[in-house]
Order: sequence, then structure tokens, then C-alpha cells
Amino acid sequence: MNENIEIFNPNDDSGIALPLSEQRVAAGFPSPAEEYSSLSLDLNKELIKNPASTFYARVSGLSMVDEGINDGDLLVIDKSITPYDGCLAVCYVDGEFTLKRFERHADHALLVPANKEFKPIKVTAENDFCIWGVVTYLIKKV
Repeated sequence: MNENIEIFNPNDDSGIALPLSEQRVAAGFPSPAEEYSSLSLDLNKELIKNPASTFYARVSGLSMVDEGINDGDLLVIDKSITPYDGCLAVCYVDGEFTLKRFERHADHALLVPANKEFKPIKVTAENDFCIWGVVTYLIKKV
């Protein structure tokens, strides 16, 4: 396939809460930063609705770069979400994991990359296939 997906379980972490500013950050003009905040933010609580079925995975590969998903980005994947047409999904196809847009068709599924260098993967009843989980968040280094 096109990616190697490295899976992390957020439940294995100690749940470190990070400081959270009470002020929003302006995207247009600078705003004075707050020096101290009593609020904290636990990203696991913020990003994960279903802890027992949610995992982190690191992207390895370039098949989704035109959607801004790059090698090394971190995905939040929820296995409890019912896959839907057009969702960004981690799929298991014939022994390998891949990250693609899922399209449901009458007699097959199509796993669509976001890079013209890669071809869509047609999945039929003959393939060993499952949608392992639906991506709910993308975390990237800037």
C-alpha cells in the first residue's frame, strides 16, 4: 500500500494537562498574551469522545499530501464511528493499513488518495478489507 501506520493508544498515557490561555489568539492582528492562566487543557479529553475505541497513529507516506496530511503527522482515529461516504479512514486492505478517503459504490469501495502520483484502490468482495477507524483530528507540526 502507500503508508505505514504506527498506532498509539491514548489510554496508555498519564493524561498530562497543559496550560490553556483564557484569551483566543487573533488570526489577523496580534493580541497581548496572558502571562498566567489557571485553566488547563488535556488534549485527550478535548480530542477524544470515545476513549476505549480511540487511538493515535502517525502517518508515514505521501498519498494524502494534497489534503495537507504529511509524513509524520499524527491522526486521532475513532474505531466506534460508523464509516460514511467521503470520510477520511484508516483502512486494512489485504494485510496492510492505508489512509484514504472512503467512497462507497454499489459493488465496490474506492479508497481515494490526495496525491496525483497515487491511484485509487478499488476494493471488492475478493479483498480482505475493513475500515479500521475514522479519522477525527489531524495534529501536525508547523
